[in-house]
Amino acid sequence: MTDPATRIADLRRLIEDANHRYHVLDDPSIPDAEYDRLMRELEALEAAHPQFADPTSPTQRVGNAPSSAFAEVRHAIPMLSLGNAFTDEEVADFVRRIEERLERSAPVFSVEPKLDGLAISLRYERGVFVRGATRGDGSTGEDVTANLRTIKAIPLHLRGMNLPDVLEVRGEVYMPLAAFKAYNERALKDGGKVLANPRNGAAGSLRQLDPRITAQRPLAFYAYAVGVVEGFDLPATHSATLQRLREWGFPVSAESEVVAGTDGLLDYYRRMGEKRDALPFDIDGVVYKLDDYAGQREMGFVSRAPRWAIAHKFPAQEQSTELEAIEIQIGRTGAATPVARLKPVQVAGVVVTNATLHNADQIARLDVRVGDTVIVRRAGDVIPEIVRVVPEHRKPDATEWRMPDACPVCGSEIVREEGEAVWRCSGELTCAAQRKEAIRHFASRRAMDIEGLGDRYIEDLSDLGYVQSVADLYRLSLDDLLTMKRAADERDGTTPETVKAGKVATKWAENLIEAIDRSRATTLERFLFALGIEHVGESTAKALAAWFGDLALIRRLPWPVFKRVPDIGGEVARALGHFFDQAGNQQVIDALLERGVHVVDAHPPSPKLRPDLNLATLLVDMEIPKVTLIRADQLAAAFADAGAVRAAPEHAFITAGLPPDTAQSLSAWRADEAHARLLMRVGEALTTLLARIPDTDDSVAGPLEGKTVVLTGGLASMSRDEAGAKLEALGAKVSGSVSKKTGIVIAGEAAGSKLAKAQELGIEIWDEATLLAFLAEHGAATDAG
Repeated sequence: MTDPATRIADLRRLIEDANHRYHVLDDPSIPDAEYDRLMRELEALEAAHPQFADPTSPTQRVGNAPSSAFAEVRHAIPMLSLGNAFTDEEVADFVRRIEERLERSAPVFSVEPKLDGLAISLRYERGVFVRGATRGDGSTGEDVTANLRTIKAIPLHLRGMNLPDVLEVRGEVYMPLAAFKAYNERALKDGGKVLANPRNGAAGSLRQLDPRITAQRPLAFYAYAVGVVEGFDLPATHSATLQRLREWGFPVSAESEVVAGTDGLLDYYRRMGEKRDALPFDIDGVVYKLDDYAGQREMGFVSRAPRWAIAHKFPAQEQSTELEAIEIQIGRTGAATPVARLKPVQVAGVVVTNATLHNADQIARLDVRVGDTVIVRRAGDVIPEIVRVVPEHRKPDATEWRMPDACPVCGSEIVREEGEAVWRCSGELTCAAQRKEAIRHFASRRAMDIEGLGDRYIEDLSDLGYVQSVADLYRLSLDDLLTMKRAADERDGTTPETVKAGKVATKWAENLIEAIDRSRATTLERFLFALGIEHVGESTAKALAAWFGDLALIRRLPWPVFKRVPDIGGEVARALGHFFDQAGNQQVIDALLERGVHVVDAHPPSPKLRPDLNLATLLVDMEIPKVTLIRADQLAAAFADAGAVRAAPEHAFITAGLPPDTAQSLSAWRADEAHARLLMRVGEALTTLLARIPDTDDSVAGPLEGKTVVLTGGLASMSRDEAGAKLEALGAKVSGSVSKKTGIVIAGEAAGSKLAKAQELGIEIWDEATLLAFLAEHGAATDAG
């Protein structure tokens, strides 16, 4: 066994090397799982052997206890700011001054991106990181050593043997764009605070008094200069020093270059401007530094800035303007996105009049009000967005905004599910904004299966006015399709020469008309799936069809009744209710039926509904506050039906056994007219269903009744769809994921993670031979030869 001290040293070396390769070289050497394993082993050894504690151990990057304040750090060499250039002429003047002072033409410069982060200073003594500070006012900064230790891109030990006695490295702490986006997405999901932008995220993270918070932020670092150096002779040029910093283990921007003269500087500026939006970090310009240190010393300083360096800034990406209105845009899937209408302002060289506000939660989080002065950000081709409000400029008459009740396109209800950030238009079939997506889904293979109706025809039929809803597909004629195709070709300038010569191809149109005709006869589950109801996939459509059996019934049911189907919860039930409550959706269904679409497998509701179909369960399904199943049973025992519950005085609920607070809650709930109507609709649905459900269940339970089966891998004898259909015919529920509820996993060729999970959970596993033998035994064998 390796002794603890040696193993701890080895682990620290391995982990630091992995950090260097991942965060500095962008060349990971070990998988994440192996890194985590090494870290856990080191943490365990350090805990067991505290005598080997070391503040530079990689385990210390997680952050220690919070401090009450930051100590001041006086910079031995001031951290000066740079002068700015905004035009080519200013850059040319900068170069000309150097040429005249040094009496040389086309001087050589080290050039690099100007990161939009926070400038810091790192002090190393004999190769060990001892202190880090912010720039502050240039002369004095704040000691943020504990926070900087949490940033894995900052080495705690320098690499190599020939090290300075003292080395001060200067650079920029920043937040990579992908990490910033991922952090905010997690914060939104978890209800946490989002960061306004990457720069604020970096600056705010370093100024946290609790380093453990900093450790949770995805910060990175680039070195770009040195300050105090003792016991070491630096190279003669800045670019060579950057290379030496790389060798010592510091990340240095790969975009750093060496160029000559004004032309070289301006060419670099243009190239970085073109690459700006593709970079993994924010930059607000580029920095030009005279490369040789002798020339820098001769140029000297003016005021608080060097004469030998300058920042060439890009046009501002953030500007302030007034928010004049907030309107709603409906996307192709029905998502309702608030859009800010702005007083025109130029941002990053483009006049901006609109900006996204993402969703209603973001508006509330920013406290954006109509009439506010807001900060607008635009980065390249990214849609402009409002990043913050300027509260001190708020007008007294600035008004709060709320999501409208109705879709601005079709008038259908705009709804949001509990826990979701996105609001949606519920007029899936009638909303013009969703028309193309609705048709695309409706015609897809697993829905109505209209072969030949591809994206281009859907676009043209919609854009040229031939189809206003999916129902219009069933009144298209051959002439309509040919006329549409001719108009689309003329519009696009792609009319074939054969058409110009009078020869018109019609076979495609004839085939499409035939495919539309064939789709008129369909199954209930396909039809329900084709409607494109939010959250209603194939399995839910299949369950609805099996349990209720009749479109005429399903389309009139109130949402709580849908919860009587296994695996349909409140979220899916409400989505079904919202869809069928929209008059426009019902009108499209009527039109589909009028134009010959019909369900071929209608049947009475399943007898399996009857045991739990009663007033008590439906009262619970309505999610009335405080009405539990026990209280619902008391109500059902005391009142004959939903009408009696609606009409009863509050004291009658107490007489029935409800506690006063529950009785008051029920009374308050039914006082809402919408709730009262829902109560009556549920009562009517209960009566209708009980009348239509057969008294006896004549169906024979299949051998897989109650079993959940998962198919994974490829089958040689049939497709997975065919196998799934045969299993469902034998009573199985076919699922796409493995869980503790899974009864059987059928593993074909190249079965992957699902098979591994099944083995881990101890689930019964069949191969294809076992499946075929089972199907043959139960009369559902494949026809494959």
